[in-house]
Amino acid sequence: MKTVEIRTAPAPLALRRLYFVRFAFAAVWAALLFTTASTLGPRSVTLLVVYPLFDVAAAVVDVRTARANGGAATGLYLNIAISSLAGAGLAVAAASGIPAVLRVWGLWAITAGLAQLAVGAARRRLGGQWPMIASGALSTAAGASFIAGAGAEDPSLKNLAGYAFLGGAFFLVSALRLNRARTGE
Repeated sequence: MKTVEIRTAPAPLALRRLYFVRFAFAAVWAALLFTTASTLGPRSVTLLVVYPLFDVAAAVVDVRTARANGGAATGLYLNIAISSLAGAGLAVAAASGIPAVLRVWGLWAITAGLAQLAVGAARRRLGGQWPMIASGALSTAAGASFIAGAGAEDPSLKNLAGYAFLGGAFFLVSALRLNRARTGE
């Protein structure tokens, strides 16, 4: 019987690809949400639920890369659990209105931000991780502002679009920094 060896890309290269995909997704998602952010209709609710589920898929890919390259994946597993709960929580919260959505999103941003910060800090040796560390810290602060903003007179989802785009921009910067670390520039 013939054995097949499955090779994975080195961690920096695989992360670079993943980060580019995450940037593109966040940019498109933010643009789509921005056009529907004033109401909770079928399109905006679908977008709200899809975002954390995409985060789950990206974390699963990231776990495979980390495990194949001998890295720890504990923070990534935590992120998978948090983002899965957020997807379900957002689907339920949408029935109660924008304030409930902002509270759930805010709680998710805080906890996922802390997990991202921990993963970025653990990966410092790979290079290109300072944007992930900064993004995790900013996500935590943004989450608190979403929870506070849920009590506003006329709450909106538009800030979530900005949050997603900024998060995507951090992934882009990290991808570019990983390329520099890989090429020795």
